[in-house]
Amino acid sequence: MTQRINVAQQVPQAYHHFLAVEKLLHESELPAATIELVKLRASQINGCGYCVDMHSRDMKKAGESDERLWSVAAWREATVYTPAERAALALAEEATRLADRAAVPDEVWEEAARHYSEKQLGLLVVALAMINAWNRIGVTARLTPGT
Repeated sequence: MTQRINVAQQVPQAYHHFLAVEKLLHESELPAATIELVKLRASQINGCGYCVDMHSRDMKKAGESDERLWSVAAWREATVYTPAERAALALAEEATRLADRAAVPDEVWEEAARHYSEKQLGLLVVALAMINAWNRIGVTARLTPGT
């Protein structure tokens, strides 16, 4: 599969602003592991091989265990995630699969709200919006995993 376009090269201003939001997220009070888990799960759902590869590698470099990496797609059955991470993963799935229903279910939001502050919830929503945008760029542009 050949890459169609280099969006960063063609629209560097947008790319710069995307990276600024990513910097804000990674300097925030939202746990880095949570950010990476939801990014990996959304990327799996969206079929973005580039992002799945990148976030898996980033998580491994940060010390994430193989078991936690391999289990993300089956997080409901896995026992390696905290209740807060499970709530974030549920929110990630619902926010990514908006076409499956008109809204994120209240019970999913309420469970996330039991584990995260209002600010952290806002950061989580932004992180989910960003990874879904990145996935759309990656899939549309046909970014090559491992590059």
